[in-house]
Amino acid sequence: MAVKIRLTRMGRHKDPVYRIVVADSRFARDGRYIEQVGYFNPNAKGQTPSVTLNNDKILEWLNNGAIPSDTVKSILSDAGIIKAFAESKAKKGE
Repeated sequence: MAVKIRLTRMGRHKDPVYRIVVADSRFARDGRYIEQVGYFNPNAKGQTPSVTLNNDKILEWLNNGAIPSDTVKSILSDAGIIKAFAESKAKKGE
């Protein structure tokens, strides 16, 4: 079972809001998922998009082998989670 961390589209027509979810890669984009780990609103009122993440759950899934999609990887990178994951892997390797 290939587990991915990816976006699920929610919201109104032409006004998307996304959930960041952990799902089996065989499931439909907006279908069943294992766990919701964050929220992304690209149309937030302000300069930058609104992002809410559960860092502990995301790191736990990354350590268990979940693969983030390209968009989610850039969101996690901006939040510093990818760097924390790389540092935790380096500590385990020592």
